[in-house]
Amino acid sequence: MRLFRDKQIKFFGLFLLLFMLLTFFSGIGLNLVQEEEVKNLFLSHDRAIATSLLEQGVSKEVIAKAVTNTVSNQEGEDLLVYIGVTEDTAIRFLPFIAEFQQVSRYMMMLVGAGLTLFLFGGTYLFLWKRDQLYQQGLKVITRFTEGDFSYHLPQRNEGTIYCLFASVDQLATILQSKNETEHKAKEFLKNTISDISHQLKTPLAALMMYHEIISAEPDQLETVSAYAQKTGLALKRMEELIQALLKITRLDAGSIVFEKESCCISELVAQGICELTTRAAREGKEIIVDQAPEETILCDWQWTSEAVGNIVKNALDHTVPGGKIHITWKRTPAMIRLIISDNGTGIAPEDLHHIFKRFYRSKKSLDTQGAGLGLSLTKSIVEGQNGTLSVQSTLHEGTVFTLSFLTEM
Repeated sequence: MRLFRDKQIKFFGLFLLLFMLLTFFSGIGLNLVQEEEVKNLFLSHDRAIATSLLEQGVSKEVIAKAVTNTVSNQEGEDLLVYIGVTEDTAIRFLPFIAEFQQVSRYMMMLVGAGLTLFLFGGTYLFLWKRDQLYQQGLKVITRFTEGDFSYHLPQRNEGTIYCLFASVDQLATILQSKNETEHKAKEFLKNTISDISHQLKTPLAALMMYHEIISAEPDQLETVSAYAQKTGLALKRMEELIQALLKITRLDAGSIVFEKESCCISELVAQGICELTTRAAREGKEIIVDQAPEETILCDWQWTSEAVGNIVKNALDHTVPGGKIHITWKRTPAMIRLIISDNGTGIAPEDLHHIFKRFYRSKKSLDTQGAGLGLSLTKSIVEGQNGTLSVQSTLHEGTVFTLSFLTEM
């Protein structure tokens, strides 16, 4: 039974069993003592009668016969009635019986008091230990209500109370995890708002300046046209920045559900680079898609094509005119790898472990385009689909990004 897995209850049960055994053997002992007292009582009574009859000259034979006689008659009963010895006679008038009663009463009171103290002491000890356990649990639960989860309820033994403590401890762990999640969510929201405000500060300041220039020289068409163009670029940058931030925020918050489907890699790549080929041609760069064997991967078409486009855009940002970006893919027994490489400026070793951080810009690339969000967004997209994104780079030689996805089962 689960009840007796609790050590305290088990010991209390053994204590009650011991108490019952003590009560039983105490009853047997009292019975033996009473038997001895009854025997002594009758011996004392017979000795007193024999002594009295001898003093009155009654022969020993008659006395012996009277003492050993077990049969009574009416004359004997009448005689006892005459001298006042009947069933209604008070015990105090029967000295031998009164003495026996007094001795028996004292012995029973003594044994009863001893057993009562023993039962009370054992029960008090059990209840005191139980109360200590409850007090300990109460203190820990009070800590939980105050938000301090560094304490734990006792779970060193088995039993219902310890199962209850384990459940409460598990509940506290869930509450702690929930509190930490809420705290992280608040920190995340705080950091996101800070990032947005910081990143929008520069284009907003530029827009205000352009507006002042245009307002000051409304008749200068060339000036108005030039700064109107700059205003458009600043607005476009702000739109791209806000969109990227919103996407990263939704991905980090887990509010995006990727709708996976079987996608042809060549079509996925074509979708990702369709808006970048014009830029590449304008900048004198080339995007080369290798004619690798056709493969399919299980992914979200829209998000994954955007991830590919972000990496290619990053490659265009860090290659000089005449540079080339190669895109290929290959299958391994467990994964399909999409590889995007370039022969651009490469990444310094000290920057390699930071490039996926939000808004990170290397000191060597401050003059390049972008706000430092593309690679962070790409990493969130790939890892959100249980894929991996890795990078290898050699400074002044080029960079290789590898997107790895599990093969379809």
